[in-house]
Parts: sequence; structure tokens; C-alpha cells
Amino acid sequence: MDKFWTEMAELFPDEYMHIGGDENNGKQWNANPRIQAFKDSMALEDNHGLQRYFNTRLLEILTKNGKKMMGWDEIYQPDLPKNIVIQSWRGRKALIDAAQQGYQGILSNGYYIDLCYPASDHYLNYPIAPDADLSDAERARILGGEATMWAELVTPETIDSRVWPRTAAIADRFWSAPEVNDVADMYRRLTVMSFHLEELGLTHEKNYPMLLNRLTNQQDITALRTLVDVLEPVKGYNRHRHASYTSYSPLTHVADAARPDAKVAREFRDLVDKWLKNDAPVTTKIEINQWLEKWEANDARLEATLAASPILQEIRPVSVNLAKISTIGRDALAYLTVGDQPDSTWIASSNEVLETAKRPHAAVEIMVVSAIEKLRVAAENIKP
Repeated sequence: MDKFWTEMAELFPDEYMHIGGDENNGKQWNANPRIQAFKDSMALEDNHGLQRYFNTRLLEILTKNGKKMMGWDEIYQPDLPKNIVIQSWRGRKALIDAAQQGYQGILSNGYYIDLCYPASDHYLNYPIAPDADLSDAERARILGGEATMWAELVTPETIDSRVWPRTAAIADRFWSAPEVNDVADMYRRLTVMSFHLEELGLTHEKNYPMLLNRLTNQQDITALRTLVDVLEPVKGYNRHRHASYTSYSPLTHVADAARPDAKVAREFRDLVDKWLKNDAPVTTKIEINQWLEKWEANDARLEATLAASPILQEIRPVSVNLAKISTIGRDALAYLTVGDQPDSTWIASSNEVLETAKRPHAAVEIMVVSAIEKLRVAAENIKP
């Protein structure tokens, strides 16, 4: 082990060396007679003690080679020397606990970009919470954070759309003070940054129409793009609930072409919020209605494309649901314009349609459901 890590230290000039160290369930150790005999000879009472022994020995080797040892939460063990860096996937509390015990650390929990959460979630996730009960010395031990991109569900064609531009927002969070937290301004700057990233050769924008072209068998992608522009891949670890994936699974579905933090959907949600708060120009209602009209009519426009592409059959219900909820949105807008409360039949049926549309299908979610639901609720609450 000494020889191996010494060689690695010579190959990589960085100050830190990450040893991993997470999610060791001890199954193989328990099944290995030699390891069990070694534990007995060293008076190690359990696998935690064995891992602590291993980490301590590895720390000595890396320190000898001028490196700082870094690893996931699990490397933190009582009595381990303080000259290590802990990378926390468990969350801010674990990071703070380690800092209070004298250890340096970085946060990754909340920055897993493969989970497809919006940039706003990452941007408002602080490595050190503004109200954290930490001394100045303890705060100094929290070095920052690291975005993580696990690659089970990406290909060379889609990875940039998962990494960029959201990771730029994470970088902005790391170098900004906690009081810099204007989400709208972050998105304004992120749009500019996205263009700069594209100029550097990244493919998060360029590959989008290419992936849609493939799905349509090289037909006109206009109607498909109208739909996918308001879809996002399911978030968290939920995609594995929709299908079983192996290294041979084709990642060429609409869920792969759809991008996290769908810009069209986000901007529509902002329009609805501003209009309902009476904080928007008079033209905003017209713009909202235009979007709803477009989505309402899109299902019929998409029919020929769906009929010619077997792989797109899985999103037929998604297209239908978008049209249905858009009709509800237009109805709600009309009720709100004239000030008439809808009848109980419309209230019940529209709620049922929206609840159906909320449920993910084909590993994608319609990201304008929440905004249309706000319009429906506002219409329901009109005073008779």
C-alpha cells in the first residue's frame, strides 16, 4: 500500500488526495478469514476499528508524501488526527459537527447535479448557514463545497446538459457571501454565462435540438420542442423507479433530452406569480394566455410526429395532460378577468386533471402544473 500511494502522490501534484471511504458495509471483510484473523491480532473489536486502523495508516503514508488526506463522511472516526479533510454527503449538520470537533471539511450534500434539481435549490444551499452557531475558528474549517456528477444516467451527448449551466450557479454560491441571494438576478447572470459556456464548445444547448431530431426520425421538431421545453427529468433518485437501468440501457428517451431547470417553464411560473401579485405590466396576462393557447393546441400538432416515432409513444399521455391543464389555465384566466367564481363541477374536475398531470410519466415532469394550479386556486377563491 505504501508503494502504491507513494506512486500516486508522485503522479498527481495536487495538495489533496481523496481516498473515498464511503458506504463500506463490511460484508467482504466479514467473509474473509485473513481479515478476521488480522482484526483479532490487532485487537480491533469491529469493522469501524478496522477502517480507523486503515485510515490512520493511509494518513501516515500520504502525510509522508506531502499530501492532505481527504475522504467522505465515513472516514471521520474518534481519535483520528485533525489534519484530514472530510467531504460531507450526509449534509450540513455532519459538516458542522466535524468542524466543531476540529476537522476541516467541504459540503457536497445539496450539490449533486446528477439529481436534476433547479439551480435555485443549489444557489440557496449554503456550505455555512448564515445562522450557524459556529465560532470564527470553526467557520474557517469549512473550506467550501464541491458539486458532484454521478454518471449512471448520462452519455457523452447529455452530460453537458446535466452539468451546465447550473454548476456555474453553484460556483457563484461558493465565492459569494450568504447575503448575496437574489435568485432572479442569479438566473439573469446564468443566462449570460450559459452563452459564454457555449462559446467554449460545451454542448448543453447545441445537443438539445439534435436529440429531438433523433427522437422524431428527422421530422420537424417544432411541436416536440414546444412540449419538451416545459418538461424536466424526474428529480432525486426517482428515475430508477420508472425503469431498471444497466450499462447497456439506451439513454435516448425524452427524459434524456429534457433538461433540468427548464427555462420556458420557469419563466412562465414567474409570469403567473407576478400577475397574481399585481406586480406585472398589463401585457402579462396576454403573454400568459398566449403560452396557454400554444400548449393547448400543441397536442394536435404533435400527433403526426408521435405516430411516426415508436420511442415517443411513451410521452403521448404527457402531451395530452399539457393540453388539458392549459385549457384549465385559460378557463381560470377568464374567470379571474371577469371576476366570476367557477361552479363546483369545474372546480372538482380541474383539480382532478391537475393532480393527474402532477404525477411523473416516462420519467419526466410537466413543470408548469404548479403555475396553472395557482391560477385555478385563485379562480376558486373569487368571492361570489
